[in-house]
Amino acid sequence: MDRTEANSGTRDVSERLRFDVAALERWMTVHVDDFAGPLTVSQFKGGQSNPTYRLDTPSGSAFVLRRKPPGKLLPGAHAVEREARVMSALGGQSFPVPRVHGLCEDENVIGTPFFVMDLVDGRIVWEASFPGLSAVERAAHFDAMNATIAELHNYEPEAIGLGDYGRASGFVERQVARWSKQYQSDAEAGRLPQMDALVDWLEKHLPPDSGDARIVHGDFRCDNMIFAHEEARVAAVLDWELSTLGDPAADFVYHLLMYRMPAGIFTGLAGLDLAGLGIPSEQQYVAAYCRRTGREHLPNVDYLMVFVMFRLAAILHGIKGRLARGTASSAHAAQMVGQLEPLAELALSQAKAARL
Repeated sequence: MDRTEANSGTRDVSERLRFDVAALERWMTVHVDDFAGPLTVSQFKGGQSNPTYRLDTPSGSAFVLRRKPPGKLLPGAHAVEREARVMSALGGQSFPVPRVHGLCEDENVIGTPFFVMDLVDGRIVWEASFPGLSAVERAAHFDAMNATIAELHNYEPEAIGLGDYGRASGFVERQVARWSKQYQSDAEAGRLPQMDALVDWLEKHLPPDSGDARIVHGDFRCDNMIFAHEEARVAAVLDWELSTLGDPAADFVYHLLMYRMPAGIFTGLAGLDLAGLGIPSEQQYVAAYCRRTGREHLPNVDYLMVFVMFRLAAILHGIKGRLARGTASSAHAAQMVGQLEPLAELALSQAKAARL
């Protein structure tokens, strides 16, 4: 699948995800400064979880609406309320996120809770190899990503009003339990022996709690960012559904997945000539992050790498379940699910090679 082609731009809103546009216009008239309709609504192609829409106005102003999907949902999933909260708090610190205009938790407006934010102009890069750029430009884009996640992890949650955004201890243990349970409880998606083996391995090799709690994004990768048009600058970080308080090392190791993933599984760099492309090595990238966050080293990398691969596989497994239930948001959900088994195999091979 060509990820750039599959995910770029918008399409007509699918029948299942349509809503009362007039009701939304009435809500925006009250909650969005200087709003004037009527709205033209389209649906972004990308996104597997929370349906996301582009809202265009006659004046040329454009907004983004992100909502919970309709239908049966797993407990705790699709938390648009949390996304709106964390983005508002980080925006107050000048961290690069879209401006949030308002959150609506009243299901009577368009059928499910939603929030409206600014449409940020720029580029979304769907492949971690940053095709079409020079080696110098690639190096600058990687440095910008590194600086952005380090900035996020340097915030003291209490200082920016997010001290109660999650539990401050036991993050990795809770995450292993959560995603194991979510995988095991999704009967419509079935079971995989590789995933069962990973659940067992992760429970048996759990490392001690780091004691470090910061704001973690949960899905920090190049295609969840908007880059400025003409410079290597992150203009906005998107998709905060998995954000919470947690171990920043685990969040950064998830970002490092690109170094361990083959190009055919999501967006990987494994097997590419990184030096020739101008991309720092995994070790160089880790060293830059540690320098920016005042760390001497990144702990438990082997274990965390297996965990974040398992978690990503569990997310794919959840998409498989949503397909079975008829609630998948993206037209490319079935192709995404095709990567579930290869990813679980890769995670299991990382577990077998881990030095613990």
